[in-house]
Amino acid sequence: MNIRERAIRRWKASVVRSVVGLTLVGVTPGALGAAPDVSNAQRSRDVGSPVFDDISSIIDGAIARADRTIRGVIAIPDRDRTFENTLGALDDMHQRLDTETNMAQFMAFVSTDADERAAAEAAQSRMSAWYIDLGKNELLYRAIKAYADSLPNLSGERRRLLEHSLRDYRRAGMELPSEQRERLTEIEKELSDLSIEFSRNIREDETVVTFTRDELFGVSPEFLDGLDRSGELFLVTMDSPTVTEIWRTCEDEDTREKVRFVYTRRGGMANVRLLEKIIDLRARRARMLGYETTADYQIETRMAQTAETVEEFYEELIPIVRKKAERDLAELLEAKRAFTGDDDAVFQVWDNRFYSDRVLKARYEVDQDEVRQYFPLEAVKDGLFGITQSLYGVTYRDVTDEAGTDDRPLWHEDVRLYEVTDNETGELLGEFYLDLYPRPNKYNHAAQWGLIQHKVYMDGREVTPLAALVCNFTKPTADKPSLMTHDEVETFFHEFGHCLHTMFSKTELGLFGGTNVERDFVEAPSQMFENWVWDEGVLQTFARHYQTREPIPSDLVERMVAARYQGSGLNALGQLWLGGLDLAYHSDPDGKVATTEIQMDLYDKILLYPTQDHTYFQAAFGHLMGYHAGYYGYMWSLVYASDMFQRFKELGMMSPSAGRYYREKILSRGGSVDGIEMVREYLGREPNTEAFLKHLGLEE
Repeated sequence: MNIRERAIRRWKASVVRSVVGLTLVGVTPGALGAAPDVSNAQRSRDVGSPVFDDISSIIDGAIARADRTIRGVIAIPDRDRTFENTLGALDDMHQRLDTETNMAQFMAFVSTDADERAAAEAAQSRMSAWYIDLGKNELLYRAIKAYADSLPNLSGERRRLLEHSLRDYRRAGMELPSEQRERLTEIEKELSDLSIEFSRNIREDETVVTFTRDELFGVSPEFLDGLDRSGELFLVTMDSPTVTEIWRTCEDEDTREKVRFVYTRRGGMANVRLLEKIIDLRARRARMLGYETTADYQIETRMAQTAETVEEFYEELIPIVRKKAERDLAELLEAKRAFTGDDDAVFQVWDNRFYSDRVLKARYEVDQDEVRQYFPLEAVKDGLFGITQSLYGVTYRDVTDEAGTDDRPLWHEDVRLYEVTDNETGELLGEFYLDLYPRPNKYNHAAQWGLIQHKVYMDGREVTPLAALVCNFTKPTADKPSLMTHDEVETFFHEFGHCLHTMFSKTELGLFGGTNVERDFVEAPSQMFENWVWDEGVLQTFARHYQTREPIPSDLVERMVAARYQGSGLNALGQLWLGGLDLAYHSDPDGKVATTEIQMDLYDKILLYPTQDHTYFQAAFGHLMGYHAGYYGYMWSLVYASDMFQRFKELGMMSPSAGRYYREKILSRGGSVDGIEMVREYLGREPNTEAFLKHLGLEE
């Protein structure tokens, strides 16, 4: 087993990477020194209580140690500079800093304690400001520039780190006059604080709508029993499992409309104002750095490279998708008119899930309530584990009972921790947390945090990764397990695809570990893994009725697969609207955008539903923080995900040799090479869109 120190299992959830794969602001340094110091501000505690006594002290100590290292790097005479004592030292420092501080920052998203969440947010703000200042440290820049000017003979990751460091210093404004750098620093710190506030407003939105039993007609009694009540009224919260179930099953259209109206106002006008200020500040930053728009600045370092390339991608794709979407809409509208008896009925956005469900039942004989009987969460988890352990030659071990201590805290009783070991070598590859159920003030979607990425220190010590899957699946009750929709199963596999990307990384440098790839490639490995939940052979290894234990019937799987493309055009058009909205917000050179007006305008241009007045979906569009000018990446990366899956399928979906090949060519390499280069090597050819169009059911 590789040398590994317990203290280095600390936590990595960098403030500017709060969702998987986010890119660090400015330079991402790391440096000399001993192993991380274990702060005495951390303590053992009961599960569910605050994890940290004094987050501020943790940040103080970690920053002080990092600053000492930076001063040491700067002090080295230029003639004595080597990769190890300059760039390598900075990469080491960055890894240690993340290891010491980032679990504390992560608590903002998962802690049950309000004071701890507030302290974690303050830590995020402080660390973000520190990184911004570091990216504009002129003495450190001169040290790295002096090393670059010596024309060192570097290759692989080390050469890439030098190139990226110089690029990121340029993008951080180091070539600007000092007065402009100072103003840029102010803007970036303000952006950081506003972004944290925007995300908090979404996460802590406590909107509740009350309905009578009649208004919720069609919703199952079992689901209603799980809702809180005030007298005879049911309290409907805006978490994803709740609103999705109401949209899918409630027969009262007014109720579905009301839920959609409230759901699209989460974050409130406060977030609309915050967003418009953020967009303005981002545009100012881009202009100061010599870019016409924020989109030009952001996309420069991604696979697409230019905003123009993304616009061309959309212009080519939208007409193809629209043809399928129009067929989808006609099918759903027919279903609505038949159900309501109104030949003049208009199809609305809040009708989509309800009538999609009816079409699945009528045309394909797929009843989602029947389907979910075969997907109890524990069985899905066991199946997911079994598939990936077999494919990739690894073993997962539940070590939750060994956690709950200083170096492996548990922040809630639902959280589980697993170790991953390689079957062939016995090597510990990493660890991952599962936090699967909703609760108040928790991050309210599904995401994977690469808390620690793989790295080899300059002295040869290896750091293994740590990840956390934070999801919001329906929680089991005392007499019934959590029964997942097939969509939720797909989401679980998607997020675990990110986890595998983190676990299997074997990069030398922390900057390139795991999911630290181009933003418009980071979703490809997770999107590719969704395909396993559509394969009959795969499903029959774990999908069993929660009562009878009978495997999912072959004919049901066949009907599910046949229905896979039902509504695919409308769904893809929705993704294109979100990406187009993000791009429009960040393509205005002045940054003076009326976000609600733009949202409504694009809604009319791209989507096929009438608009719903007085809504401002953008107030709760969390991906606008971090993914800004990058949401197009979901559709962009799906092109590569579909092509890679086609190759994997050719090699054998359940073949360990196919898994080893994919692990070697894609998952283990992190961001150590360009995404397009990895894809070419994996495919053995240039990628194309054939599999992508087939995946969406869009072949002509």
